[in-house]
Amino acid sequence: MVSMSSTLVETVSINYEDFNESFLTCGTCLCMYDGGEHTPKLLACSHTVCLHCLSRIAGQNPASPTFRCPICRDNITVPRGGVAALPPSFLVNQLLDLMASQRREVVPKCSVHFNQELLFCETCDTVFCSQCTSGSHSSAASASMSSCEHTVIPFSIAIKRMSEILLYKANECISKLTEAEEAVRGEVERLEGAARACLERVEALFSEAHAAVEARRQAVVEQINCVRDAKLKVLRAQLDTIQAEKDKVTSECDGLQYQVEVRNISQRICSLSQKLESVSVLSEPRENSFIECNLVQGCLTSLEQGLKATVRTTTTFPSFSTLSSLGEHVVNLECSIVLTTIDYDGNVRLTGGDPVVGEITSPAGETFEVLVDDRGDGTYHLKFRPPVPGRYEMKVSVVDRPVKQCPYVLEVSEHNNPITTYGSRGSGKDQLLQPVAITYDPSTQQVFVVDTGNSRIKVLNKDLSLIKHLDNPGLQGRSCTGISCFTSAASDPWLVVVNWRTQAITRMSLEGESLSSFTHCGFQEPIDIAVDSTYGHILVADNGPSCVFVFDTEGKFLFEVGKKGSSKGCFNLISGVTVGPEGEIVVADSRIQVFSAKGDFLQEIYPQGKGKGRYGGITVDSQGHILGSRTEKGKNFIQVFSLADGNLLETIDSDSSKLKRPSGLVDIEDKYVIVVDLGNDTLKKYCYW
Repeated sequence: MVSMSSTLVETVSINYEDFNESFLTCGTCLCMYDGGEHTPKLLACSHTVCLHCLSRIAGQNPASPTFRCPICRDNITVPRGGVAALPPSFLVNQLLDLMASQRREVVPKCSVHFNQELLFCETCDTVFCSQCTSGSHSSAASASMSSCEHTVIPFSIAIKRMSEILLYKANECISKLTEAEEAVRGEVERLEGAARACLERVEALFSEAHAAVEARRQAVVEQINCVRDAKLKVLRAQLDTIQAEKDKVTSECDGLQYQVEVRNISQRICSLSQKLESVSVLSEPRENSFIECNLVQGCLTSLEQGLKATVRTTTTFPSFSTLSSLGEHVVNLECSIVLTTIDYDGNVRLTGGDPVVGEITSPAGETFEVLVDDRGDGTYHLKFRPPVPGRYEMKVSVVDRPVKQCPYVLEVSEHNNPITTYGSRGSGKDQLLQPVAITYDPSTQQVFVVDTGNSRIKVLNKDLSLIKHLDNPGLQGRSCTGISCFTSAASDPWLVVVNWRTQAITRMSLEGESLSSFTHCGFQEPIDIAVDSTYGHILVADNGPSCVFVFDTEGKFLFEVGKKGSSKGCFNLISGVTVGPEGEIVVADSRIQVFSAKGDFLQEIYPQGKGKGRYGGITVDSQGHILGSRTEKGKNFIQVFSLADGNLLETIDSDSSKLKRPSGLVDIEDKYVIVVDLGNDTLKKYCYW
């Protein structure tokens, strides 16, 4: 057993001692006032000195009727009964009585050694006395001060200290609970306010809807009444006419029984016969009773749908909800932070709709909002595009309360590295030998790579996993340098390759079956090929005449673009050709030039690169971004330009996985580009602008 030494530490109550020293101690002898020898006496100068000190001072010169105050040096007259007759200091005596009544110090004693005060070791939380202890606390009994490893204090002091700590912790806990109570009450008030606001909006909406419905009801009722009144007017007029005729006939028949002349009766019969003919016209109502109100079919359903309201709430507990990064963060690329919402019981939520607000602070201190993408499954993607590298801080809140890990710190790098790398040098299943060109078929989501050294085409999925190999006579000779894919909704997709050694263009199906083949007398060194799926044109870049030949899908020559030279519209060692979203012909050598679908020069991109380096491959995505792999001054990288204005948007340096002679490249969905790294016999996939 290893013996540890300990030290008895004397501790005092600082406040108590300060009080005694300031108010209950004689300033001359520094002894505590009491009711005996050190009785406090009040001098005429208002100072208090104990009786012992005053007797000593006055006794130095018994013949003198005065003495000097030891504190302020004023002359004090000795009363007739001596210094003992000086009045007592009532204030000090009251303080002494108060302290005696207030102090309740209990010194715990050992249950075995009744006269020994208990001690407490703060280091190992042990209670003991100086006689019954042994081992590591044995030195405390002898008050040894060497090799102090334990802190020992009187148990009475430990009780006071722990009581103070307990009281402090209790106060702190009460303070926290009070803050929590205020926070909850505040949330209750906000909840009531939100409910009132929702109810007010509902009342306003339905009141407005009710007013609109009532107004429309009144209009329809008024229209019905107008139609009814118009018809009633006609029918009542007809009734009045009929009644008048009835009265006339009745009057003519009155007294007929008293007529004796046959001639008069005959005349009246003739008159009534004529009237019967005219009355028959009145027998049919001049107006009809048809009134119908045709409501729009499904109007009530539409009204119900229009007034349908969804009461939405959330059980998300912001303090439990977490943030995590989605991939690496690279300057100029869209960065995503994933918010996973969790409820109070610790369960991950599976529905969206939360009021999520995000804010990002750049290294320069600039603050801007982030785009919140509600995934509908309880997660949210907070997206932003960092303009500069460095340290960013993101603050995220749900229902105006910060989530866990807030603020979330992320580092944005200036280096864009590949997210996937495929292949190695060789002829095996997942190996490549001098790969130079690549294309992509969006309909099947397959990537086709010209594995030139192995005279085959590798077919991969967009995650760069091997699907199969294609063989075709057009690939023989290890001299195939370009490939492109034709995609159209009107026909099946097909591939086209160019072989610089045989100077042949071969069309094949996606399964590698030959469809057609052609050549041209102007071919000298055809090195790349592209297909315009809109016009059905096949573009062949040839470094012999330094131009681009344009054919139809059957191989019929149409026209050519450019000639040898360094001026605009001319080429020098063409490295790649591709087609823009509007049929533009885009050609690269040491710069990039854009022509219309008919071959007219439009613009020059990156003219400062002319003669300083060379592009390895070029492609244009559906959003109008030009991507080119480039070698310049011993450095290899990928550039992203805007086709609209030619501005350089991004440079992919691949810092941790250096490119070596990057060649063909192709864009695929979701802003990814796959690059053929010829020098390393690999494929590399990057995320870009």
